[in-house]
Amino acid sequence: MTLTQQIVTIGVCVLGTMITRFLPFIVFSSNKPTPAYIQYLGRALPSAIFGMLVIYCLKNVEILGNTHGLPELIAIIAVIGLHMWKRQMLLSIAGGTVLYMVLVQVVF
Repeated sequence: MTLTQQIVTIGVCVLGTMITRFLPFIVFSSNKPTPAYIQYLGRALPSAIFGMLVIYCLKNVEILGNTHGLPELIAIIAVIGLHMWKRQMLLSIAGGTVLYMVLVQVVF
């Protein structure tokens, strides 16, 4: 990649990020109430995306394989336990990910 291509690529990434960050504030001003549909999406999408990530992460688990899906099951239980304990999604996801990586790299 040439220097010009690198600069253009970085510029496009910065522009795309800025548009996605600033567009909601431009479209939905503070003077008008946010439409009910957008509020619904704000409530429903995080859980839907989290569920989709769980399915994506578990799609290639082989129950009949060497580990029988134990690292995944242990990590899922840890995520649920952490979330029930602290109610912080970032802690739950990070804790489960770190535990899973330790399990597959060191234990299994």
